[in-house]
Amino acid sequence: MSINDIQDQIVEEFADYDDWMDKYSYLIELGNDLEPYPEEHRLPENIIQGCQSTVWIHADKVGENVVFEGDSDAIIVKGIVALLIRVLSGHTPDEIINCDLYFIDKIGLKENLTPTRSNGLIAMIKQMKIYAMAFKVKQ
Repeated sequence: MSINDIQDQIVEEFADYDDWMDKYSYLIELGNDLEPYPEEHRLPENIIQGCQSTVWIHADKVGENVVFEGDSDAIIVKGIVALLIRVLSGHTPDEIINCDLYFIDKIGLKENLTPTRSNGLIAMIKQMKIYAMAFKVKQ
């Protein structure tokens, strides 16, 4: 499934909820469903700088694709991490680098986050794209 197909799925899922309290509840649910983050990856170099809460994102290359793992100590942010992993994990470095993450605007996520959380979202996306660039350079 392409990055855009996954984004379209997410937009449809969020369209089922009428207000942002329900959408926040869904984000929390997504975060709770996230695979447990390995303790050995809870390293300072995996912490995303610029986030209000602590966010860890780790990347590995499996075959041609980048696979992400992540976690946060904040429940809503953990849901955002889960969304980003769902969209970007399992794709090639080029796909990740060149994608337009339009689902963020379409579901209204950015305007329903505090400015510091919005900055954190940007920092997470930037770091995930940097991981993809690093794997591309190593090819």
